[in-house]
Amino acid sequence: MRELPLSRRPSLGGMNRVLITSDTVGGIWQYTIELAAGLKRLGVEPIIAALGAPSPPGFLSIGNCSVFFFPCRLEWMQDPWEDVKRSGDWLLRLADHLKPDLVHINGYAHAARNFPVPVLVVGHSCVYSWYQAVRGRPPSARWEHYRQAVADGLKAARGVTAPTAAMLSSLAHHYGTFRRLEPIANGRRSASFPPAAKETLIFSAGRLWDEAKNIATLTQVAGGLAWPVVVAGEQTHPDGGKVHFRNVRLLGVLTQQQIAAWFARAAIYALPALYEPFGLTALEAGLAGCALVLGDIPSMRETWEGAALFVPPRRNDLLEAALNRLIDDERLRRSFARKARQKALAFTTEKMVRRYAKLYGQLLGEEEKEIIPWQPKIA
Repeated sequence: MRELPLSRRPSLGGMNRVLITSDTVGGIWQYTIELAAGLKRLGVEPIIAALGAPSPPGFLSIGNCSVFFFPCRLEWMQDPWEDVKRSGDWLLRLADHLKPDLVHINGYAHAARNFPVPVLVVGHSCVYSWYQAVRGRPPSARWEHYRQAVADGLKAARGVTAPTAAMLSSLAHHYGTFRRLEPIANGRRSASFPPAAKETLIFSAGRLWDEAKNIATLTQVAGGLAWPVVVAGEQTHPDGGKVHFRNVRLLGVLTQQQIAAWFARAAIYALPALYEPFGLTALEAGLAGCALVLGDIPSMRETWEGAALFVPPRRNDLLEAALNRLIDDERLRRSFARKARQKALAFTTEKMVRRYAKLYGQLLGEEEKEIIPWQPKIA
């Protein structure tokens, strides 16, 4: 794919600007688009630097937001470091050309580059916490370069936030000291996920190649359920290899509108995740009025306590029992669907956007008023 020369890119207006990096491979892309559109409505000019999978050449305008694409391997992939350097060089040139007031990094390594403006890091996931949750151990020694790059990026940032306190605490555990700021939960527009008449089916969605989603456990219990299980998502890993599942209906990769239609139809949404730093699909399902069955992990508890049935992710028997309980008890199912929607409606795009805009302003105005670092509550 050809990179459009910076000198030929469109000139942008004179509003306050924030350069936002995004990962086109995972859920960060949708989060970035939603955040950028909201910032635009507040009078902040977002510039998206999209890294990862091959995309349309050079420059596009998405939702009236400027998006620049750079195809490369990402820091969590196999042997990415030549690409991480190239993409970091490109980001520096982009920042020099477009003169943002602040850089918002949805990743880690690039935060250690010498940007001339404050850098905010938002931690959406990481390899070390993934390994601990999914494999029960740290990754092998070949990931040491990654660990050091993440630690350097976190320490170099003006501040670090994440969608949950659980994710922030995990980053501190694995990478050491950095300046933690208050978590900012993700948000979605409720109008994009309207409830509809529910059907007798169980739905799940996500990156099916990612062991953390634990879709395999759901497929293993599907044969013991009275309702069909329908699953959407990418089966092929970015580094190669494809997962295969039985006992469920596989839909493949769907558009946002298609996924929203399945959320609207499904009475139950199941995500027995081993690792999920926030869980955008659970939020979307909650907005659509699905009863939620989720993996009992700290981030899910933090977000959905009181509004979902939780199951230990590795207990197939308890997952099957929880799903059958909701299948058999319509009143209970409707009760959890109401609770999930009520909870989900609190995670609005507007709230997320305003909190980020406020944080940007605080980081830019620190000489006048120091930000107090966030500290997790001690239970």
